Amino acid sequence: MLKTWIYRDLTERDLKHICQRPRFETKNLDTVVGDIIQQVKDNGDQAVLKYTETFDGVRPDPLLWKVRSPEEIPVSSAVREAYQTAFENIYAFHKAQIPQHIEVQTMPGIICRREARPIERVGLYIPGGTAPLPSTVLMLGVPSLLAGCSYRILATPPDKNGQPLPAIELAASLTNIEHIYLSGGAQAIAAMALGTETIEKTDKIFGPGNQYVTAAKMALQNSNALISTDLPAGPSEVMVIADSESDPAFVASDLLSQAEHGNDSPVILVSIGDQDLTLVFDALKVQLEQLPRAEYIREAFKHSHVVQVDDTGQAIEMINAYAPEHLIIHPDHSDEFIPHIQHAGSVFLGPWTPESAGDYASGTNHTLPTYGYARMYSGVSVEDFMKFITFQKLTPEGLTSLAPVVTTMAETESLEAHKRAVTIRMERLTSS
Repeated sequence: MLKTWIYRDLTERDLKHICQRPRFETKNLDTVVGDIIQQVKDNGDQAVLKYTETFDGVRPDPLLWKVRSPEEIPVSSAVREAYQTAFENIYAFHKAQIPQHIEVQTMPGIICRREARPIERVGLYIPGGTAPLPSTVLMLGVPSLLAGCSYRILATPPDKNGQPLPAIELAASLTNIEHIYLSGGAQAIAAMALGTETIEKTDKIFGPGNQYVTAAKMALQNSNALISTDLPAGPSEVMVIADSESDPAFVASDLLSQAEHGNDSPVILVSIGDQDLTLVFDALKVQLEQLPRAEYIREAFKHSHVVQVDDTGQAIEMINAYAPEHLIIHPDHSDEFIPHIQHAGSVFLGPWTPESAGDYASGTNHTLPTYGYARMYSGVSVEDFMKFITFQKLTPEGLTSLAPVVTTMAETESLEAHKRAVTIRMERLTSS
């Protein structure tokens, strides 16, 4: 079912091929997205409504939905309780991330500080499509709430009745988000980046989406819109580490749960030692036939691989070469991997830790870097909704100690005014 490789026989080209994520080019993508952005810039809400009607088949009225209290939202008590528990776990873990102020005396009379401030206006994007993600509302809503962002707007495609999905509204309500902008796609990103008659322009946009959403985020970040975005995001992915002691049914379920995201979601199984892969493949076949999204999974498997390694050392090499978004380590000695993992978005340790736990409710964030960007990006945290300001204060004693250093360095850069800003003060001190 999956192409199998032997790690010790891999050439550099083979390894590069395995680590290459699928790319699905769409003709004229940049042109289409550019036109949408320009229309939203020129026509605001009317352009958003036009594209929403074209792409989603509905013209929402109102466009800006007032979020109701959890008790008013039409969901079952089981759903309400599940989201409440998930909210509490995510809140507890993210609350511990709130950064503390730093104050250091670098020299006598010189105090340096760093303090965190919330990003004032943030836009949260929640995709619709074949698998809407109301859980992502919690993953973005909780840290933005804890950071203290003063304006938070959530954008998501409307359902066929021109309303938000109930679970999305429930998650928004739990995180104290007041309004939902009923639009998806590039037009929603443009609206949050530029502002419209209905919503304020935001300073930073968060959230996953399809290639049009990603292209819009990139285009607007590189424009004069004065907007930033969270992290590079492509199709979701997983790497699973297993050995002969791993339960084949567990391993198969982890591969399938990731592949069902879509036909462009690759999965990688790294098999250690003499694991019997036929047991895993048999479990895959049995479970696959029971899943409603089997066609998406079969397509995803076309971009997926099995890599057989001799030992844990080779498994770790494969992990760090691939830099997976999600990493599931089945062997009982999974904790031994921790010091050696350099590149991964989120790690799931042991046979009883499915990725689904982190996707929904264990407490960690599921908005993670894909496409190998775990090499230089982290998953979303409270700090992503904040910025940091440094402060410094010098006494006469402090300036006197630092003056020779600053004036000498200013001279090496031929910046006389920089030097003079120090010497004029020193002259005043010596004359008083």
